[in-house]
Amino acid sequence: METPPLCYTRRILLAVTGLTPQVVTETLYALRHRAEDALPTEVHLLSTAEGVERAQLTLLSDEPGWFHWLRRDYALPPMHFDETCLHVLEDAAGRALTDIRTESDNIAAADAITDWIRHFTDDDAAQLHVSLAGGRKTMGFYAGYALSLYGRSQDRLSHVLVMSPYESHPDFFYPTPTSRIIYTAGVDSRPLDTKAATVTLADIPFVRLRQNLPKALLKGRSRFSLAVDAAQSALARPELTIDLAHRRIQAGGVSLCLAPTQLAFLAWFARRRLAQAPALVCPPDGVFESEYAREYLDEYMKIIGAMGDGDRTQERLNRGMDKGFFEQTKSKLHRSIDDVLGHAAGPYLVGHDGSRPRRFSLTLPPEAIRFGTIDT
Repeated sequence: METPPLCYTRRILLAVTGLTPQVVTETLYALRHRAEDALPTEVHLLSTAEGVERAQLTLLSDEPGWFHWLRRDYALPPMHFDETCLHVLEDAAGRALTDIRTESDNIAAADAITDWIRHFTDDDAAQLHVSLAGGRKTMGFYAGYALSLYGRSQDRLSHVLVMSPYESHPDFFYPTPTSRIIYTAGVDSRPLDTKAATVTLADIPFVRLRQNLPKALLKGRSRFSLAVDAAQSALARPELTIDLAHRRIQAGGVSLCLAPTQLAFLAWFARRRLAQAPALVCPPDGVFESEYAREYLDEYMKIIGAMGDGDRTQERLNRGMDKGFFEQTKSKLHRSIDDVLGHAAGPYLVGHDGSRPRRFSLTLPPEAIRFGTIDT
């Protein structure tokens, strides 16, 4: 059962706008008039330098201060929205974007929007609501795609709809509770009463791909293209390449280094999978499996070489492989892969069939496993 919005102590509205900061007040008005929604506890706005300046002058200044007027007109509860919540999109050199026209501008905007959405969705106690109504079409696309990559079950995506001719009118910010007259532009200018306007909110369903992203992209600053590539790799057919010489593997297109003991364990099971050998039972307490040790050490010595410092591992396996070595090495291998791949790690782990005693193997098909050099 989905958790109601009011259960979240932190509710964030993120508006991606261009030169129409009205999106903020229009969205808040629409949320106020929908019983199933909870108003945000804080509001954030992403825009170009000019877009942020317009937002500050029209929404947050003493006059006209339309955000403050909206709160007073409809007795809205306190919510954090001030100059610190206005975020200017920057290029790769940290310079404020004045517009988004060139390819480099688009890349910078995509990365910045993605990173803000990653940041806001990193708080499990928060609900994020992203509004797409403002800004260039590419900005809305990036915001929606980024939420698809990072969004959780509690997060929402919407588009505010304003009836014509109020839509995009520079003097319209929300339907007022009392009459307020504004005028259309052009030679046929005519008066409009803002009280008569209709503003609604359209929810936009989106596919949530967060579980397919590596943990590194969930926690650190992320580029839009990297997050897309990671999600695409996770959705593709699993493939594993093992590079013993460089102590690396490539799993689902993501490369990672492994300690020799862990890499040898994975290589051992991969080699058995290629040979279509039967699954292995973990050694029982007090039993030392000499054949396990022999096969494992064959892989281990290929990694460290004849002159490598394998004495400690070799000494431990001198009598054979016991339960402690088997389980500890498998757990460390799984932790290393899971730390990088997250939910996408499953196909590359040494799993069991659920029977008693449990029988362990790689479940990847043999054609998805390759030993060789990984291009870096």
